[in-house]
Amino acid sequence: MSLVELIAQADERGLAASGLACLDRCVPLLGGDDEILRPLWASLTDDAGTGDWGEGLEQARGKLDVAGTGDEAVVLAQRMLEAAPAERSHAGVRVWADACSVAALQIHRLLDTAQDDASSVDVRREGRTEGMSPLVAAELRRQITVLEVLAGHGPAGLRRALEVSIEGRRVLRAVVSRRSRQRS
Repeated sequence: MSLVELIAQADERGLAASGLACLDRCVPLLGGDDEILRPLWASLTDDAGTGDWGEGLEQARGKLDVAGTGDEAVVLAQRMLEAAPAERSHAGVRVWADACSVAALQIHRLLDTAQDDASSVDVRREGRTEGMSPLVAAELRRQITVLEVLAGHGPAGLRRALEVSIEGRRVLRAVVSRRSRQRS
């Protein structure tokens, strides 16, 4: 099943976790530490969907560096954070999760030293993966895994979704570090 189809079928928790996981993996671009989004992850365990999502979001926005830069990857990560809905409504998180998916794939495409043959990340989200660069391929796999785990396990899948996100964050942090050394 393509990423687009998985997003279309996801429930509110799955969508919120999908968007949050994309943002979480891109936190190194915003100067955030590994714990900055933990309150948002914790709010997803609430079955009623009323957890402290809004409060956690405001705290994260206050702690992350959202000052403007000219770096396109950083701008995309900032937009993910800024676009996060204050309420975890199904409609709000659907739009956000979809936008985060595109932004995260584009960020990985921008940071990958290998060329991606696709004209846009949309073809990757639709399932056409030939000629895909390694960093984009890994991000696409992570996005699919998060949605599949949550669809199959509900709240019990949140731990695995977080683990996938942490792994991706470490990879992106290494890429950002390498990129910064090359620019120096």
